[in-house]
Amino acid sequence: MSKKKGLSLDEKRSRMMEIFFETKDVFQLKDIEKIAPKQKGITPMSVKDVLQSLVDDNMVDSERVGTSNYYWAFPSKALHARKNKLEDLESQISEAKQRKASVQKAVEKAKVGRQDTKERGSLLKELQALREERTQLQAELEKYRECDPEVVEEMRKSNGVAKDAVSRWTDNVFAIKSWTKKKFNFDDSRMNKAFGIPEDFDYME
Repeated sequence: MSKKKGLSLDEKRSRMMEIFFETKDVFQLKDIEKIAPKQKGITPMSVKDVLQSLVDDNMVDSERVGTSNYYWAFPSKALHARKNKLEDLESQISEAKQRKASVQKAVEKAKVGRQDTKERGSLLKELQALREERTQLQAELEKYRECDPEVVEEMRKSNGVAKDAVSRWTDNVFAIKSWTKKKFNFDDSRMNKAFGIPEDFDYME
């Protein structure tokens, strides 16, 4: 024998609302805790939570008098609440319809000029060809980048710095050769051979 399935939260809430609508009376929590399990099959442990959920959703009114809380809900209030909910849903549906119409209008507008005609197909092919040509030209341009005036100027500056450095080392070599010749009375040929200096060693033009 299968185990009897318990009530869902929505079923408990609905049955508890029946207590208020059928009696049209005002109750304390202890009254509801006695009535709900016996008449509506709501488990005692869940009565308080179900009642509080109805109060939170403004379906049941609650007022504290002295040390006790009193609860009530009349059919007219539920009807008014359902009416407000219905109006709210209808408003949301209306807004959704307006957004849908606006989107459809934008889509139709975007389609203008995009029909698959021969002219459009030809233009798309031409556009693709131009894009490929641009890619090729950019690659070609990169090859000739060294002819760019800015690049050439930068190379000239680098060459000038290198040339100055070579000249300083040439000065140093000649100074050493001059000092050695005076100190040890070496001639140029002997000096060049000893230090591996080319015979035509001289300043760069």
